[in-house]
Amino acid sequence: MQLATTRPFLVTIQNMSFAVFLHRSDSIYSDIPAERYQFPPQYLRRVEAAVGDWIVYLEPSKVRETRGYFAVAKVQEVIADPGTPSMYLAIIEPGTYLDFANPVPFNGPDGIVERGVLNEQGRLSGRAQSAVRPLSPSDFHRIVTAGLDETDLLLPRVGNPQTDGFEEEQAPFVYEQERERVSLLTSRVVRDRVFRRLVLRAYDQRCAVTGLKLINGGGRAEVAAAHIRPVESNGPDILTNGIALSGTAHWMFDRGLIGLADDLEILVSRQVNDQEGVRGMINRSGRALCPTRLSERPHPRFLAWHRDYCFKA
Repeated sequence: MQLATTRPFLVTIQNMSFAVFLHRSDSIYSDIPAERYQFPPQYLRRVEAAVGDWIVYLEPSKVRETRGYFAVAKVQEVIADPGTPSMYLAIIEPGTYLDFANPVPFNGPDGIVERGVLNEQGRLSGRAQSAVRPLSPSDFHRIVTAGLDETDLLLPRVGNPQTDGFEEEQAPFVYEQERERVSLLTSRVVRDRVFRRLVLRAYDQRCAVTGLKLINGGGRAEVAAAHIRPVESNGPDILTNGIALSGTAHWMFDRGLIGLADDLEILVSRQVNDQEGVRGMINRSGRALCPTRLSERPHPRFLAWHRDYCFKA
């Protein structure tokens, strides 16, 4: 059981049908990448071929400041869209969606990363225009490896119990290949590390409640990436379900002593025994300090869940 929590889960990729799903935040389709992907009937067979397998999300190059390949997820099933006739939904398996720590450009320093869209002459073919297209195992591995590569100091440390946490070292990702085999990084350890990296980068390593940005002597930010809706309560590992909090603020948030309104006003529970002290910790604005990009801020539905099931009003 111990190995399952410390090593990536290995999946043999022979005969698997990976795919690319194009997605843009201003899409006319009813997409929630971590939950569902809406598509028209012409792509039905391609999406059905990916059921039970992994897909990579791609933001088109026409999007301003495109993220390129930005996430990976697993397709659980395909259903007819009950709200839109003639449309279908690819349902994402809960807990599998993961944003890339490093978005991968479609055309990077070494050229087109998705080699399957090139023709025999090495030029882009019409396949590159398809919103849903199959992805070869080699292309899948290349994209995921680049997207989850870790060389960043924001990654958490692995403690040594003999040093009481004072001397800690980085724990690198491990990729194991054996012919057509790839490590799909689905372990809780890896997902927590990627989530931390995404959240701390978005919040500039600053606590959203206190506004403090504290860096220790080793260059590590003393702030945690907190899930608003916990993983244990089916909270996804996505940036909009995360917030950067310092130790005390994190403790209070998890115990429902503080919460957030939809407009990010910081709420203090009436059960707090030191109201003045807690309010003195809050930054002067009285609101959580969040990323400037709206797409990276806490989503109201996760904030509502925290207020309903955690916050002690």
